[in-house]
Amino acid sequence: MELRKGRLIDIPAVLDLHFKYQIDSIKEEDKKDGFVTTAFTKEELTSLIENEDGLFLCFVDDKLVAYVMCASWSFWSVWPIFKYMLKNLSKLSYKGLELSEFNSYQYGPICIDKSQRGTDVLSLLFDFAREEMNSKYPILVTFINKNNPRSFQAHTRKLGLEVITEFEFNNNNYYELVYDTSVKLVP
Repeated sequence: MELRKGRLIDIPAVLDLHFKYQIDSIKEEDKKDGFVTTAFTKEELTSLIENEDGLFLCFVDDKLVAYVMCASWSFWSVWPIFKYMLKNLSKLSYKGLELSEFNSYQYGPICIDKSQRGTDVLSLLFDFAREEMNSKYPILVTFINKNNPRSFQAHTRKLGLEVITEFEFNNNNYYELVYDTSVKLVP
């Protein structure tokens, strides 16, 4: 298994994996096992890599099996749901710290090929990305659609993310979760 930061050459493989599990293109029978909601373009992934250094990948036998995206609120603010979350961020606090666009970042989406689900890929990739992002931000923030219970269970039980609030956006209900990036997950 190889964990590393994403490179421009990885974009086609990331888009292929993403398409396989994106809500608009996923097979109906696979939805129950988790999905990603936001669609991405080659240009957006290029910006994520070049401007945010926020694409983290996992390869098994030289095949991309998982990715996680992490970036500043500024990067995410072009999408309406992130703009909504950012507007409400200062109303939230975690461990005595009022959240802001300067002390937190948006984690996710994360996508793991179903062949690797239930393995340690999630924990290892999460911890790799968390460690890289910790030098810039003390708090990770993310959201999970309430229609995605597998992701919710994995992030709360396996990774220890905490629900800080719940919200509704575009006729969908979400959990908003946080994590202290100084806390190492994998020994």
